[in-house]
Amino acid sequence: MRRVRDSVRPLMVAVAGAVSRAMAAALPAEVADADPLVRRSDHADFQSNVALSSAKKVGRAPREVGAAIDAQLGDELIAGTALSGPGFINISVTGSSVWSQLAARRAADRLGVDTPLAGERVVIDYSSPNIAKQMHVGHLRTTIIGDALARLLGFLGAEVIRQIHYGDWGTQFGMLIQYLDEHPEAKWHRDDLTGNADAPIEALDRLYRAAREKFDADPGFANRARARVVALQGGDEATLRVWTDLVTESQHSFQALYDRLGVLLTPQDAAGESTYNAYLDEVTAELADAGIAVESDGALCVFFDEFTGPDGTPTPLIVRKSDGGYGYAATDLATIRYRIRKLAATRLLYVTDARQAQHFQMVFATARRAGWLTADVQAIHVPYGTVQGADGKPFKTRSGSTIPLTELLDSAVTRAREILAEKAPDLDAQTFDRVAEAAGIGSVKYADLSGSRIKDYVFDVDRMVNFTGNTGVYLQYAHARIRSILRNVPPGTDPVVDTELTLESAERALGLLLDEFGKAITDAADSLEPHRLAGYLFALAQTFTAFYEACPVLKADDPRVRGNRIALCQLTGDTLAAGLELLGIVAPERI
Repeated sequence: MRRVRDSVRPLMVAVAGAVSRAMAAALPAEVADADPLVRRSDHADFQSNVALSSAKKVGRAPREVGAAIDAQLGDELIAGTALSGPGFINISVTGSSVWSQLAARRAADRLGVDTPLAGERVVIDYSSPNIAKQMHVGHLRTTIIGDALARLLGFLGAEVIRQIHYGDWGTQFGMLIQYLDEHPEAKWHRDDLTGNADAPIEALDRLYRAAREKFDADPGFANRARARVVALQGGDEATLRVWTDLVTESQHSFQALYDRLGVLLTPQDAAGESTYNAYLDEVTAELADAGIAVESDGALCVFFDEFTGPDGTPTPLIVRKSDGGYGYAATDLATIRYRIRKLAATRLLYVTDARQAQHFQMVFATARRAGWLTADVQAIHVPYGTVQGADGKPFKTRSGSTIPLTELLDSAVTRAREILAEKAPDLDAQTFDRVAEAAGIGSVKYADLSGSRIKDYVFDVDRMVNFTGNTGVYLQYAHARIRSILRNVPPGTDPVVDTELTLESAERALGLLLDEFGKAITDAADSLEPHRLAGYLFALAQTFTAFYEACPVLKADDPRVRGNRIALCQLTGDTLAAGLELLGIVAPERI
């Protein structure tokens, strides 16, 4: 089949255009170009509420305004209209227009979705684990949400630059490197260890904790560790060599976890704190010379009228500490400056937890004062809530420590294997392993992305890995079920959609929802809320189930009806697969 490259205009847009033309004919010029306020409706295919918003402006009753607009609605795609309530205009479209949309989206590249963000250059800062420490539950949401946003914005045409802002610099590395120097028997290189890809980072995590204990208990060691920090910052070759090894081994473990999670991050996306170390002095000098940062108790600070503490005193952004060291603020300011000047970003997204909201507000405000963050560049903090246990508290082990991310994923995959053994005992061993991994990982990702990101959510494996309800496994199963239906279609069958066939109500509901795929993606991208797409996919799976129960597909007597319904199945399967991919979730062909 020839693939066309034009995007497909949604029926809602076409209906809105018809209402706008009717408004131009029925209303005074000053209100005729208002938003026609067309939405989907439970009472018809679409509904326009514009009469209610326009009535006061034209000095007429809403129902009278609605009747005037309704009288002018005569577009060929409209099958009928009805005025209801105080002035709502209910609009039904023709069956042929719905079938035509189905045919157009099947034939179009990208299911007919356009690229409205072409020309944007978006830098997304997400995941950002600490070198020499295991990724834990606290890294789950930033990694999953950030990756979904990267996929969504990229699909809509933006050039996305992913950035892993590793914690790879500072006092802790002097401490760890000194400890390793004094314990040459310690094994932490992957070539010296047996086990999985997590072995190096697990070893480094243990060594870091041992170094911290020694640092706190042994003043002599603490002094040697501080001297090692000076050596690291001064470029001592031996110290830098160990530091480089720490970064390399950590990245290897992180990448294995990223690959398992199915996120887009690669080592090429790494840009840790050390990347910006060379810019800290000049950034600080620029702020001080401009009078933006001022001395306060020996520290260099930026003050704001809008940020105060509980006692009403100003809360400063500390750019340089009283001991001359730099903290997160200086690095984040250097990062913004670099991403705008060097990476030419038009939008900056920082996907971190909600507790850092004020920090980023202060950093962004400082960058604006300095002239780095200009009016044509957006800087947005994308906050999210915490992952909680069944007790409603932050998810931790019984001892109170944070849970390694690998353990969380293992628990979900293990549960998926148990359920699959019951639900799909006929799967061969290789397919079983692949599907269990996809279901387990997908369930974790979907549980995160299916709710508003700002809300906390409970990590409940039994609920996540469930074949019913609003879960990732339910959507994966819905997709696999459609592929199973299509595997029974005779080979070589490529149905031509007959646009003149009568449209059954279940076919209409599914066809209209399929036509909203692009809107679901743009809504999710505009709001930076992936749950909008997740909710759409869940509704699509449910609507397909209702269609399949009401409308025989392969057993339809009329070959034209059968062809149209096969086409509906094909487009639904393709839409579910594309939507799940935008959420970073694998859509298995079989479950």
